[in-house]
Amino acid sequence: MYRLIAPNPQGHQQWAACLKEFGQGSIDGSGFFDPAQVEDLSEASFARYLAARQGPPPPNFVPCTYFWIVDDTQELLGFVALRHELNQFLLEQGGHIGYSVRPSARNKGVAGAALDLALTAAQEMGIERTLLCVREENAASRRVIERAGGVYESSIRGMRRYWFEATTQPAGS
Repeated sequence: MYRLIAPNPQGHQQWAACLKEFGQGSIDGSGFFDPAQVEDLSEASFARYLAARQGPPPPNFVPCTYFWIVDDTQELLGFVALRHELNQFLLEQGGHIGYSVRPSARNKGVAGAALDLALTAAQEMGIERTLLCVREENAASRRVIERAGGVYESSIRGMRRYWFEATTQPAGS
């Protein structure tokens, strides 16, 4: 069983191991926007990571809740970002929810479960319509979104845009 939890202040080693596994790839939902940001996996960097996910967002960013995806053993399997509102960039390219699953945990149902949990959290937050965006070439993530009930609307600059209505329960619920 998978759950979403707040980033764990005692989770430095798991965090570092998870980020190493991503390598130079993107880590959607983590709050890292540049692979160079994850080169320093020290405890000091972890403390900065935790601090950056609390308090008000930086200029031009929207409020966001960050989660870790964990299993029953509390192993860190990936990241989810739930953005409370959309600015113009997120409306076109990012959406309300961003997520990534570490490579060793892929193809095990983690992404689908995490998306269902994130959609439930969005509904509980009062988000009426939830937008997810995915790169055109990311067939695996497109399948996860479509299985969960996402309705394709359009593509903008290489990003497919899918909507979920609050009245539609996530597929895994």
